[in-house]
Amino acid sequence: MSYMALYRKFRPNNFTEVKGQDHIVTTLRNQIKSGRIGHAYLFTGTRGTGKTSVAKLLAKTVNCENPNEGNPCNECSMCKGIMSATSMNVIEIDAASNNGVENVREIVEEVRYSPTEGKYKVYIIDEVHMLSTGAFNALLKTIEEPPSYVIFILATTEVHKIPVTILSRCQRYDFKRITIDIIADRLRELMDEEKLDVEDKAIRYIARMADGSLRDALSLLDQCISFYLDQTLTYDNVLDVLGTVDTKVFSQLLEAVSNQDVLRCIRILDEVETGGRELSQFVIDFIWYLRNLLLVKTTENVNDIIIDIATENLELLKKEAESMDEDIIMRYIRIFSELSNQIRYAPRKRVLLEMALIKLCKPQMERNYDSIINRLRIIEDKLEKGIVVKSDNKKSKQSEDEPEPITKQEILPDALPEDLKKIASIWNNIMVQVTKRAPALGSAISGATLSIDGNMGPMIVVANDFDKELVSSEKNRKVINETISKMLQKSVQINVRCIDNDKENMRDVFDLTKVVKAPIQYE
Repeated sequence: MSYMALYRKFRPNNFTEVKGQDHIVTTLRNQIKSGRIGHAYLFTGTRGTGKTSVAKLLAKTVNCENPNEGNPCNECSMCKGIMSATSMNVIEIDAASNNGVENVREIVEEVRYSPTEGKYKVYIIDEVHMLSTGAFNALLKTIEEPPSYVIFILATTEVHKIPVTILSRCQRYDFKRITIDIIADRLRELMDEEKLDVEDKAIRYIARMADGSLRDALSLLDQCISFYLDQTLTYDNVLDVLGTVDTKVFSQLLEAVSNQDVLRCIRILDEVETGGRELSQFVIDFIWYLRNLLLVKTTENVNDIIIDIATENLELLKKEAESMDEDIIMRYIRIFSELSNQIRYAPRKRVLLEMALIKLCKPQMERNYDSIINRLRIIEDKLEKGIVVKSDNKKSKQSEDEPEPITKQEILPDALPEDLKKIASIWNNIMVQVTKRAPALGSAISGATLSIDGNMGPMIVVANDFDKELVSSEKNRKVINETISKMLQKSVQINVRCIDNDKENMRDVFDLTKVVKAPIQYE
């Protein structure tokens, strides 16, 4: 006999074996036991959740000669005939290939004839949303008032495409996605029955990859077992077959992104692709990893939430969560979620993935709120470590009427006016407050340098004309002056200058914050 796929071999033979749909199974069994069987049912839900299996079970049970507590006996001639697909009482129709008016008219004609054996003729119409408008209209009257011996079971994954006139004539049952725990338990049960050696960690991972579909889980497991025939199926084996990546790689990638190390990110990506991993799945798995990181970060008791990650990696996840802000994690999720929509049909997936990684490492490339928060966080970290913050922006030409700056040279802090010392000591606080009032302005000054003009007054030096125009506008300069004046308790006017890229470099501009050392404070 030819090999039978696991999802076909282990199709439920009674309602007790149906997993994850207790709300539906209980209702149908009660209807069967009480004799309150409907004439039309609509089963809807995502793929692989048991719609067709439950439809066949219902058809078998209502025709069973010796039902037991709402379950078929699987021993009588009717049960055996339905299980072997030889019974004329159960008619399965694929609406995807039989979607015309003529096909439905044939059903209407057949409905007139009562079953030669058994109690009911059951019509199971799969993918019913594929029927044409004319076909739905032809079915309408029959499905509303069928003969007493006829039951219609309509199954679909896209219930929104079914006319409301059909919906109103059916009992609707929504099949839920099956949880990871239920799928994993079922897979373990079947593997024990098959006497196959599979690691629990491998089963758990396959259950998560199935995305709520028990049928998909069985198909993936079947694929992995076939590849490693007569061997123990390990977690690493599953990763190899499915082309997915271990969470340790995501941890390394996240560390590289946090350090703004673009080269290391590209090298990690190269190792992933060289190892035969599928890039679309890599993106989806990384989003899931970031989701777990966000839940750990924002939840005090992580045990109350389903976080599907190995125990040995959970502590590492907690440590990573401590060093990251929620806004930054959500920015990473946003960028990769946008990427997951684009990469599916892209001819050059790696290029898009590399662009996304560069975006993560270089928040200055974006102008939205979460990227600005990311930039400020990077600057704060560097200032706390005593690292000089430099601008990566393209340099622009200096205007002739701009005040001359003091270039980088040895200036003792004691020689500076007290007001300048105070401004330099609270400059990080000033940037935070300015960003709260005007995010775009905060982004511009975060890449600028606080310096001194020729008259020993405060001056902001920017790297390009765009930032200069933004910072020096009357409205934005007022925001900066008011913020400094409020924090300094003294009226202050600050100048703005753009460097001349042909004659100088941003590194040559005197950085006031580097000279004045003070602890960083936050309001």
